[in-house]
Amino acid sequence: MTEARRRLVSPQLKMATGADHGLKKIVWQRIKDTLIADCRKSEVWKILILDQFTTRLLSSCCKMSDLMSEGITIVEDLHKNREPVLEMKAIYFMRPTAECIDAFINDFKTKPKYKAAYVFFTDYCPDDLFDKMKKNCAKHIRVCKEINISFLPLEAQVFSCDNAEAFKSIYSPNSQDRDQTLEMIADQIVTLCAALDEYPGVRFKKDPNLNYGKKLAELVDNKLARHYELDENSKKKDKTPAQLLIVDRALDPVSPILHELTYQAMAYDLIPIKDNIYEYKLKDGCKKEALLNEEDELWVKLRHMHIAEVTGQIPKLVKEISASRGERKQADEKISIGGLSQLMKKMPGFRKQMTQKTVHLSLAEDLMNHYQKNVEKLCKAEQDLAVGADAEGQKVKDPMRTLLPVLLHPHDTTDKIRAVLLYIFSLNGTTAENLNKLIQHVKIEDEKGYILNWEHLGVPILSTPSMFSFRKQSRRDRSDEETYKVSRWTPIIKDIMEDVVENKLEVKEWPYQSECPSVWNGSRAVSARQKHKGSSPDDLRSGTRLILFVLGGVTYSEMRCAYEVTHANKSCEVIIGSTHILTPRSLLEDIYNLGKQPMERFTIEEDKP
Repeated sequence: MTEARRRLVSPQLKMATGADHGLKKIVWQRIKDTLIADCRKSEVWKILILDQFTTRLLSSCCKMSDLMSEGITIVEDLHKNREPVLEMKAIYFMRPTAECIDAFINDFKTKPKYKAAYVFFTDYCPDDLFDKMKKNCAKHIRVCKEINISFLPLEAQVFSCDNAEAFKSIYSPNSQDRDQTLEMIADQIVTLCAALDEYPGVRFKKDPNLNYGKKLAELVDNKLARHYELDENSKKKDKTPAQLLIVDRALDPVSPILHELTYQAMAYDLIPIKDNIYEYKLKDGCKKEALLNEEDELWVKLRHMHIAEVTGQIPKLVKEISASRGERKQADEKISIGGLSQLMKKMPGFRKQMTQKTVHLSLAEDLMNHYQKNVEKLCKAEQDLAVGADAEGQKVKDPMRTLLPVLLHPHDTTDKIRAVLLYIFSLNGTTAENLNKLIQHVKIEDEKGYILNWEHLGVPILSTPSMFSFRKQSRRDRSDEETYKVSRWTPIIKDIMEDVVENKLEVKEWPYQSECPSVWNGSRAVSARQKHKGSSPDDLRSGTRLILFVLGGVTYSEMRCAYEVTHANKSCEVIIGSTHILTPRSLLEDIYNLGKQPMERFTIEEDKP
């Protein structure tokens, strides 16, 4: 095996446009240009062997039919027992971890399972692991490269490190692996930049209490420099006109706690959706499953709409279904989900074509049931506490008066905790006496960590003199924007995005880890060399990029902001990512678990006979 493995030279990827736009398309193209291209030289059909992460990675950007068309006939799990197929070559796509390397070595050490191995790592393989693999299996390896993709492309403009455990590793006072976790996250961010062919200037939010954002910014900046030094054939030695902002979760504790009423965020908050699979029942009681992803064009169209707008689309969807069979008259009437099901039975040839619409009719109905039953009563109080004013613009003078109706209503405990947190956030911390009364009222005396542990993030819960340095982020004036009364809050991260794009972000508050090129001067003033000719969705990708990384989890409402700012500014594409994606309930559990002591390790010795 040659030393060509050191670092795979990244192909010069242009910003995707039109139908090819999006992180998923960029990642799939990169995999085709590297992993697939290297293996295509041989006409033999091949086996693809994946670990858990690369399984999720490939699932996010391609289908089995895509792999089949590239000559891959079988996909196997690296960590499961597999039958030998000596006449076939195997492609190993895996993370460069000790566990994966050991599993690979076991496939060839004694009796080879395959004719040869093509090894591709998601990112840089440490020398000790590489040497171990080379020592045991060198004669079986035809190719060994690092392709620099160790993130998941979740949506066109959203990525994840797929590491929910990072939250505890970073914020727990008992953390044993904080530095190691930050190093790993930095490596993943670097592979994102490499996949986008960007060498951005890095900025972070200055924080007098916690410096995790600063540490991560330093790591990313240093690793980016090292990456482009090692990538000898790369033409991107100099900084590109892009910015990377490192944002800490503590910047906005409100957005993950509020009941958000846009379709996607509301669905993941109120419905038990796991792995993007929505389960629903038809009128006859038959259970169905639907995958909510960008293959579903209707989901892409609806996901960022307010639920009021989504429900307004339902009569139109029903009309379209009926019109496709010339039954417009019946569509004009109010049709329930059950009625639609009967209608579908009359149109067997159109069932598959209309499945997406029935899914979203069902999901919208589910969400509206939740809203009318419970959420509607919470929203006014939550919005008043978050915004600091009521729907008429009158300042909330007594937040406790706003909170009290929520506490007195038989809402579930989680909803009451959320309201209490919004009350505390609105005051920038409360007194110990008041906090104890609130905890007793919600009846979480034994689970007070749901509230107290926010201080591990640097969010003030108790108002003490030592907290004077915590300043709330100043907000943009959005009084002229049209909003629903129950959806007046705008995530703080949208203010940040717009300030960066307009070149208004305060350098004192958001220092540069390294300077950005002078060509960056706002979305409406990009350099003539970069300026696009039009403002259609196909054209806007030719401008600059803003990449935001939220340390500690990103919300669906914040993901929506990336699309909104991109759409509004045309010449700047905003990409947002995080360690993982948050829902209100998952974040509360993460917060609560910060107070748990690490489990002690012990060994049980068997009695000797």
